Amino acid sequence: MSDKNTTEKRIRKSYRFLIVICAIALIAGIIALYFGGPTEETSEIGDDPSENLESDINHSGFIEDEGVQTVINNCTTCHAAELVTQNKMTKEGWLATIRWMQESQNLWDLGDNEAIILNYLAKNYAPEDTGRRPALKDIEWYALK
Repeated sequence: MSDKNTTEKRIRKSYRFLIVICAIALIAGIIALYFGGPTEETSEIGDDPSENLESDINHSGFIEDEGVQTVINNCTTCHAAELVTQNKMTKEGWLATIRWMQESQNLWDLGDNEAIILNYLAKNYAPEDTGRRPALKDIEWYALK
């Protein structure tokens, strides 16, 4: 019986050792990914990041305009920029959305930033009066038989 207990203890120690080694390797891998050098994908990009971005869109995806940093600081704290940029609303619509988020989603009081955010969103993400949907392009039509 004593040999069996000793063997079980050795096996448990071996498993613990393996678990610790795996945890250390995982942490080291995460650190290497986070602090690692440029990858092949990024190594071809120039030294100046502004050369690689469209002139009117910053790295966040928001249109570059007065108030964009205030919008980034307040909106992307809780959700992705795409959640904002996919919407098109009037100033009143954006205000109603902010009020809804304050009432039901625990959005803080924006204070003086509210006017900056509303002006930015109403200017850059307003409804577009396009009439009907745009015509389909680059479609290869075929005859039905």
